[in-house]
Amino acid sequence: MAIQEDRNVDRVSKLLRIYTDEAAYFGDRKVFEVVAIRARERGLAGATVLQALLGFGHTPNLHARRFLEDGQSVVVEIVDEEERLRAFADSLVDLPDLGLITLEAVEVLRGSSRKGVAS
Repeated sequence: MAIQEDRNVDRVSKLLRIYTDEAAYFGDRKVFEVVAIRARERGLAGATVLQALLGFGHTPNLHARRFLEDGQSVVVEIVDEEERLRAFADSLVDLPDLGLITLEAVEVLRGSSRKGVAS
């Protein structure tokens, strides 16, 4: 089975990090799910959602996993070209409860996006 590549990720790309709260909703979906789904729909190279063990932001509240609570901090990481990531970040203005959004340079050592699988 061979993998068809739709485009290569630049060896020097950017990493977009979007901080939010696990309990944040947009309609009937969690905000971090909406961000990941939109990234996929836009064809960005890749996204990962990470749960933080502990975190705090602009308020003094600590966000931590507690029994029967979902107030944990969540980070969505997306790798792609800078222009595509900036446009994507700008498109998220309708989402509530987004926290810090950062963009930094990364060097991709291995990997590429996949469009489909051919046999």
